[in-house]
Amino acid sequence: MHIRANDNVVVITGDDAGNSQNPTVSKVLRVLSKDGKVVVQNVNRVYKHLKPSRRNPQGGRLSKEMAIDASNVMLYCTTCRRGVRVGKRITSAGQKERFCKKCSNSLGVLGPAKKK
Repeated sequence: MHIRANDNVVVITGDDAGNSQNPTVSKVLRVLSKDGKVVVQNVNRVYKHLKPSRRNPQGGRLSKEMAIDASNVMLYCTTCRRGVRVGKRITSAGQKERFCKKCSNSLGVLGPAKKK
């Protein structure tokens, strides 16, 4: 999967997608790679209703984020200031990194350098 935790992403489809002038840019909280889903901050919020209990005597509603499909988000490039397609390349130091296909800006290193 091309998205990692703590990445900034743009939501491109769904109820929480912005428009081209005002995209929804948020941080990825968790990645569920087995299911191909991501949990994005303040996106796809639902209410969980809590019954009164000894720990929570009044009960109430808890608002939390639910997972969305990873295909509904794009990685956010800070130089292009929009969601972009991502490529992978090997740096001169031997590390694999993600880069923006539009401006070739690095979007983060994926792992440690390879040992020779």
